[in-house]
Amino acid sequence: MSSQSPTAVPGQFTLVLHSHLPWLAHHGRWPVGEEWLYQSWAASYQPVFRVLRGLADDGFTDVMSLGITPVLAAQLDDPHCCASMYEWLANWQLRAMELATDRDPVRAEAGRAHFRDASAALVDFEQHWRHGASPAIRTLASSGIVEFLGGPLAHPFAPLLDARMRQFSLREGLADAHRRWGRTPIGIWAPECAFAPGMEAEYAAAGVGHFMVDGPTLHGDTAVGRPVGDSGVVAFGRDLTVSYRVWSPKSGYPGHAAYRDFHTYDHDSGLKLARVTGRTVAGPDKAPYDPDRVDAVIDKHVDDFIDTVRARLVEETERTGRPAHVVAAFDTELFGHWWHEGPVWLDRLLRRLPEAGVTVGSLATALERGFVGEPVDLPPSSWGSGKDWRVWAGPQVQHFVDLNAEVVETALATVDKRREPTTVRDRVNDQILRETLMTVASDWPFMVSKDTAAGYATDRAHKHAHATREIADAAARGRESAARSLAAGWFAADNLFADLDARRLPGTDAYTTGADR
Repeated sequence: MSSQSPTAVPGQFTLVLHSHLPWLAHHGRWPVGEEWLYQSWAASYQPVFRVLRGLADDGFTDVMSLGITPVLAAQLDDPHCCASMYEWLANWQLRAMELATDRDPVRAEAGRAHFRDASAALVDFEQHWRHGASPAIRTLASSGIVEFLGGPLAHPFAPLLDARMRQFSLREGLADAHRRWGRTPIGIWAPECAFAPGMEAEYAAAGVGHFMVDGPTLHGDTAVGRPVGDSGVVAFGRDLTVSYRVWSPKSGYPGHAAYRDFHTYDHDSGLKLARVTGRTVAGPDKAPYDPDRVDAVIDKHVDDFIDTVRARLVEETERTGRPAHVVAAFDTELFGHWWHEGPVWLDRLLRRLPEAGVTVGSLATALERGFVGEPVDLPPSSWGSGKDWRVWAGPQVQHFVDLNAEVVETALATVDKRREPTTVRDRVNDQILRETLMTVASDWPFMVSKDTAAGYATDRAHKHAHATREIADAAARGRESAARSLAAGWFAADNLFADLDARRLPGTDAYTTGADR
């Protein structure tokens, strides 16, 4: 248990997880493409949901807020992805079986461990995921174990997006969540925690009650949620003091020498067999992963985090003169995919926090309990490098900024010219907007700025931009049959967001804000 007294501390702690991957289906497999989805599904989404089901079965409620972006939800429900995931798990099991026959006893035991994990994942998938993620999400939502957060349809960097398209993406994203989960989220994780003044009014108009920003957006004063302007929409800020205990490049828990190394693959099996060993140790020199080493380390890191949360709640309560609210926020993929031991750490943490005198609840519960301060005006911001927009609008990605502006202008001009008062859907307009939203996904400039599969990201952005231009050009030339054929072909290529309806795009006289760029 924690080294500090288990007596209750004031306030509330909220854990927020953000689950997101760009649309990967039918766009390559390895090393970037569908493999990324299946790794994250097996290593993070399955274990995290298993943790939540176990907590619910044991009587826990309202332990966190969990964001799932519409574009990820679509992949987790997609028939192709579900079938391919089943095959991927079976392949993992086969690779483990082969490794288990290795003459090296250490490698053979690692193969047996992977075989057990793969077999358990297959059983879990058959029981809970075979028909997609939506049934699993509905079950968890009904149990009251978690608050689900939504978001814009295809994860755009919203401050740089035309206001009409931004509003459309948000409303379509919330509608998509309702269709899949049977409920409309009242809270969102704005992509990249990105904000520009005026967006709060759009949130209010869409029915959003609260959203996440990074701590520096609130100048580090994250002890309560803050209504933005006169919108009534509450911004919750990530507490970096607490969050960086886990996710810090220099001192975060996943870098401990005993934990399994994320970056190092065994050449023959394609499996991860090494432990971190040391932060400066090269991959070929890393020691074999030993699961017997990690149990005590996980407990140590659970206790350290609880001590940090308790101290922060007391500190912020004393500073503000009222019970404080502390929010730690991470990408869901950290737990399991990047940090193999993360789901076990998460399970132990959520069980022990109440024992340590910490009140736990979701963002929605924090609102109900009154952890809200005075209104505030927020600056342009994000949770990226520098906490500004440089990752998505800096010199290294200016070509994306220009591309996105051109494609959005083309799409809106084409759709506006084609729209007439009608009750009939226009599949050409639908696909133009669908491809446009895929073009402006925030993932592509992020991957270039961070030099992670930059070529793939650039190709993806330009592919969707080409689709937008190709359909729009045929429509503008009056080649209606060709436009319809192109739209149908591009839709079939991804089979994504079938319910997107261009008739819901705000008109040119719709509400816009100073955030429109």
